[in-house]
Amino acid sequence: MHTLWLTALCVTALAAGARSASVQVRDIVVAGPKSPEPSPKTPQRPYEPIKLTEMDVRSDIRTRYARTSVKTHVVNSDSRSQEATFSVLLPDTAFISEFVMTLDGKSYKAYVKEKEEAQKIYNDAKSQGIGAAHVATSARDSNQFTVSVNVEGNSTAIFVLIYEELLVRSNGIYNHDINLHPGNLVPNLKVVVNIKEPQVISTLRVPELRTGNDVAATENDPQNKNAVIKKDDDDQGVTITFTPDLEEQKRLAKVYLEKTKDKDSSNRYGRNTETTQTSTVLGQFVVQYDLEQPCTGEVFISDGYFAHFFAPTSLPPLGKNVIFVLDISGSMIGRKIEQLKSAMNTILSDLNEYDRFSIVVFNSIVTVEDLKDADLPAPKTPIYFPTVNSSSKNVTLVPPSIASPENIAKAKKIVNKLVANGGTNIYEALLVGLNIKDKGVEWDIENESTSNKGCARCNSGWEDGWDVEWYEPEEIHNKLEPVIIFLTDGQATVGETNTNRIIANITKKNFESEAASIYTLPLGRDADTTFLRKLALRNNGFSQYLYEDYDTGNQLVDMYRKVSSPLLSNVKFHYPSEQIQIGTLSRNQYHIINAGSEIVVVGKLDDDASEYDISPYVTGYYGSEDGLSRIPYEVYPRVTVKCGTNQLPLERLWAYLNIKQLLDERDATDDEAVKTSAEKKALNIALKYEFVTPLTSLVVVKPNATNAVDLESADKQPSSGFLGGAQFAASPAFVSNAAVSRAAPAMLSKTAVRRAPGPAIQSFIPAPAPAVAADALQAPDVSTIPSPGPAPGPAPVLAPEAVPAPTPDPAPASPLDKYHLQNFKWTSSILNKNISALVFENNGIQITLDLTEDINVPKEAGGDAQCSTWWGQTSVGANTGNSCVYLTRCRVAQTLTVDEYSNSYCVINNSYAGVCCPNNEVDKP
Repeated sequence: MHTLWLTALCVTALAAGARSASVQVRDIVVAGPKSPEPSPKTPQRPYEPIKLTEMDVRSDIRTRYARTSVKTHVVNSDSRSQEATFSVLLPDTAFISEFVMTLDGKSYKAYVKEKEEAQKIYNDAKSQGIGAAHVATSARDSNQFTVSVNVEGNSTAIFVLIYEELLVRSNGIYNHDINLHPGNLVPNLKVVVNIKEPQVISTLRVPELRTGNDVAATENDPQNKNAVIKKDDDDQGVTITFTPDLEEQKRLAKVYLEKTKDKDSSNRYGRNTETTQTSTVLGQFVVQYDLEQPCTGEVFISDGYFAHFFAPTSLPPLGKNVIFVLDISGSMIGRKIEQLKSAMNTILSDLNEYDRFSIVVFNSIVTVEDLKDADLPAPKTPIYFPTVNSSSKNVTLVPPSIASPENIAKAKKIVNKLVANGGTNIYEALLVGLNIKDKGVEWDIENESTSNKGCARCNSGWEDGWDVEWYEPEEIHNKLEPVIIFLTDGQATVGETNTNRIIANITKKNFESEAASIYTLPLGRDADTTFLRKLALRNNGFSQYLYEDYDTGNQLVDMYRKVSSPLLSNVKFHYPSEQIQIGTLSRNQYHIINAGSEIVVVGKLDDDASEYDISPYVTGYYGSEDGLSRIPYEVYPRVTVKCGTNQLPLERLWAYLNIKQLLDERDATDDEAVKTSAEKKALNIALKYEFVTPLTSLVVVKPNATNAVDLESADKQPSSGFLGGAQFAASPAFVSNAAVSRAAPAMLSKTAVRRAPGPAIQSFIPAPAPAVAADALQAPDVSTIPSPGPAPGPAPVLAPEAVPAPTPDPAPASPLDKYHLQNFKWTSSILNKNISALVFENNGIQITLDLTEDINVPKEAGGDAQCSTWWGQTSVGANTGNSCVYLTRCRVAQTLTVDEYSNSYCVINNSYAGVCCPNNEVDKP
């Protein structure tokens, strides 16, 4: 019987840098008692690696509210204890609500504490001389949950993580994503998604597994033939089951590797910073659906809470006056400016015929493009005067253009001639955009007269709470909805550079007349995402991060289409005050509702109110058929009461949505009193409902048998494959470590998955590490680890090390033996045995070449093809020409290095690993 030492493990999810909707940094804190000083080293046999044997992922979705559980079984078949690290990547919109681990038959349930209190546990552990680790990780649009635990010998550990999220409707579809990154093939892998909605499911799609680095799937994407779909008789429910066997997992991993080859490096100097993927990543399992919703919306009531779902349809889009404010500074040079041109060509084609548009471009100076200049030649040499900047007072304004085919063609010519150079004058560019907005649409340059002075001011909903009334005339004519699309890849370097002043001044000016919706698009890591998010929140919009990648242009088009068709403006949801508990109503007014989206308003009924007497209604303005007039809009939604076994999870939905909106309110305001109040309310709700948020931490009580090591940051990738003598593998979430007193917990994995991904279920990597002494297991100096590149999939984690045996046990067969590569030692560093392939890079492109276990190696049917160059340093005598042959047929290739092979490889039968071998060395014994 082992004595179990209890320690506290404070864990929270970590937001992905500044990329997520709420820009937060959430920490993982590990604390444990110091282990006794190690006894003199005693050689021992190698450890049997911990194995992941089962993974069960289940999502239950009701009224768009998803509750997902991730359950994994890991087995330690060695007689000695080992450490395993469990990690799940979940959407940045999700809150963890439960974590339980079962060790040696005993369950340990986590609990939620205020962040400061959890931090105190960590600080107390440090002050008492207790070993501690403070670990941070990051991932695209994601939060990462990670915990390390000691697994007793000959035992099974079970981990269960549950998280919750509201599925957001975008472009007419709900997306539910689960990223499967097991790290290894899993004998028993099962994914079940159960949807039960109060309305008929009108659309259901389960596309083939995706990489997580694509824009959302569409109806044109091929469907997953291995997903089993079972619909309920009433068409309101469906169950999707996905159980890939080992062969299918192997195929999916190979497809993922092929898809994630760097199509076009995101590095501005053309160098690929992606690390080679050597662990098993299957891809992103996606379920998409939509519902038959009443055009008036519907209110559901259950157990004293209500949720009002509103997704207007069958309305003509409002005409809009869209002003594109585009960064063409020097940092946009190269691929970024080309992708911007391509995206703008598509976006311009999407404009409605009654829309108006303007194009404002800026670097050090600001220019409003005039369609009259469409046929002028493009500038041959960029001119950049770094000390020159423009004032909005000196910029010549140009009236918005009608989106006619002729004008669209001219605008495309102008866009295609854009040249990147100069600094970044953000403030003046935004002022110019607002000046154009304020002038309306019917004016000309000569007299700058206008027939559209705007209408009554609309409140943004942030400064004065959710319940502010506004006034509008009964019908408005000759009015277009003002929209500003603002894209930049950097920070303000010219003119006003103080972001607080920029936000304050721009917001003030925007609301001096009818306010525009300002949507901000930070492009790449150099953009100030915090500033741009706050600017958008304060000005009726939102911010969407654009990843600097091969499909940046597609991301921009996808974002534009979310806001391209406003259906309603100045929308308010009304609820009789006597029926709703004071302070329980979520945000209930919106400047714009776009086609394909959905608004959800939640609240708690007053104790004296009858569930059957609630009488809500919605008001706003919709557009005329020609898009130029605004007509009053008022609808009364259907009210449905659910009780008994039909109860809905509306209370937890209420808690979730209120926390999200309170955090947004905190981030948008400059008023310290408002900020403090919003944060306090959000914290109280999070603690009551046990949600892990930016304000709370998850505290796990667990047995401890190893000393944790100070890891101040794990959001950076290592500069090489080895740190502190320990080999780095490519992706586990389960990592087995020998239970030696000085062994550190594994370096946390980092997975790059973008655009609101689902959980990356990551798993365990076996330990192909060389034998080293126990005292060689040192924690890496993470301060020296460089920033990661944009690589998809998991990044390095610390792999387990073997310990020398006291007597020579039979050495396990090398992984190379299986493929007859035992004399090709250099291949060990690029071997991915999970997919039986060599994986390496050549000129920034990831290459995957199959291997065979058969002694009869593949050959081309028409004989060995001639090839050009032998790159090896070994002399081969006279030049006899070269042939492309399977790797093991070329004896001299045993002396190659990976770099040499990457320059002399060839492909046999369209997939197998070949080499350009001197003819006199082919099949040489």
